[in-house]
Formats: sequence, structure tokens, C-alpha cells
Amino acid sequence: MTVALMWEARAADGRGADLLAWARAQELPARPLRRETFRAPQDRVLVVTWWEARYDAVLPELPEPPGELVTRTVHRWRFESLGAD
Repeated sequence: MTVALMWEARAADGRGADLLAWARAQELPARPLRRETFRAPQDRVLVVTWWEARYDAVLPELPEPPGELVTRTVHRWRFESLGAD
């Protein structure tokens, strides 16, 4: 089964580039099948990692960024892939 982990944070005012650079620099202790980074309005940064694992497996995730980079705690979601169309 393929599991996707989503990590989303919103940058503090004027810190979007810093948050994006921080997220890209984070190394995970294991290599996912795929890792992709996105940005959106309001200086939001989204990182999605794909893993070959059970849905409830313990998987490495990006940590909370330094408090001065964000306006709130990170939002995290876990999804089971149902395949590509």
C-alpha cells in the first residue's frame, strides 16, 4: 500500500521564502518513494511524501518549524493512495 503524508505550514509575515527554504532543507531519516514541495498564496508551504507502508505505520515526518517562521502549528494529514487515473 502507498501512504501519502502531507505537511502544511503558513509562514509569518514576510517569512515565506525562509519557511520554504527551511522545509526544503529538512532531511528525513529514511528516503520516501517520492517527495514534493508546493507553495500557495498567504505564504503557505506544503510537503507531500509517499511511502510504501501500512496506513498505520510509523513514518518519518517533517518537524515543526521554528516558531518565528510560522503563524500557527503545522497541519498534518495521512492518506492511502487509491492509484492514479
